[in-house]
Amino acid sequence: MAALGLDPGTKGTIEPISPFDVEEDAQALREAMKGWGSDDRALLALLSTRSAEQRLKIGLYYKTMYGRDLTADLKWETSGHFESALKRMMYDRPHFDAYCLGKCMKGLGTDEAGLIEILLTKTNDEIHAINSAYRDLNPGHTLEKDIISETSFNFKRLLISAVQGNRNEDGGVDHAKAKKEAESLYKAGEKKWGTDESEFNRILMLRSRAQLLATFKEYRKISSYDITRSIEHEMSGDLCRGMKAVVQCIKDRPTYFAERLYKCMKGVGTDDATLIRIVIGRSEVDLEDIKDRFFDMYNKSLAKMIKDDISGNYKRLMIAICKEG
Repeated sequence: MAALGLDPGTKGTIEPISPFDVEEDAQALREAMKGWGSDDRALLALLSTRSAEQRLKIGLYYKTMYGRDLTADLKWETSGHFESALKRMMYDRPHFDAYCLGKCMKGLGTDEAGLIEILLTKTNDEIHAINSAYRDLNPGHTLEKDIISETSFNFKRLLISAVQGNRNEDGGVDHAKAKKEAESLYKAGEKKWGTDESEFNRILMLRSRAQLLATFKEYRKISSYDITRSIEHEMSGDLCRGMKAVVQCIKDRPTYFAERLYKCMKGVGTDDATLIRIVIGRSEVDLEDIKDRFFDMYNKSLAKMIKDDISGNYKRLMIAICKEG
């Protein structure tokens, strides 16, 4: 998993609970939703302490035991962002990402930042699983075709490269190639009138993390800027944001997600889709690391920022997943 910035030893906030009594959990959820109204605190307490695999197993037993669909019952008994978050918790990781990608491209306008966040932060295996899950959730569609339909120009090409899931993931470094490709990036950007975006695309989307780190080091020796600043100078819009996301996740993935979380809650209003997507999506991967980086960067805990920005059962669920408060 170190292929795109995720180092060994990273830790999520949710792990499979043991011992795990799936029948007891299914019964507890049914009890929480019987009668008039639901016991929302019981729902969030149980679901926020089970892994995605365990939640799916609970859903299967729930249907077997009661002939009812757990996700449909959760939707019926809850509302608003609390409902949205619980619904997303009933997917495995590939289907969660695939569902979020569909939401990013549904309706008027496209959430390009969401596409960047999901597609440009994944390993090859994760991309392949997302492609398959996307077909499951969207019969007759493929992720690549929908991206072609919803995006354009060099940004579209960057995302098409990402959905191939074909990055070199070995740990070796060819230092001669690193030096040569650093020079290629310099010639394609700072040294050129205009920018050859295709050269950035080729190198950033094909090389392994270890190889790119070596290339970025060589680039700094010949350029006035580091690679991130050069991208900011040479590109704009969604392409710039996408290329920067690749570089950030190669260098330091927790920082990328900490910044995304801070920006989605900063100022007036909260980007709830982003908050839910990151907190749930990273909960079994590296949310502990993201929390630590968030505090280092902003001198404020993620839980405190959530408490200040959102309310009700939605707030309680997000904090419970973060394992704070």
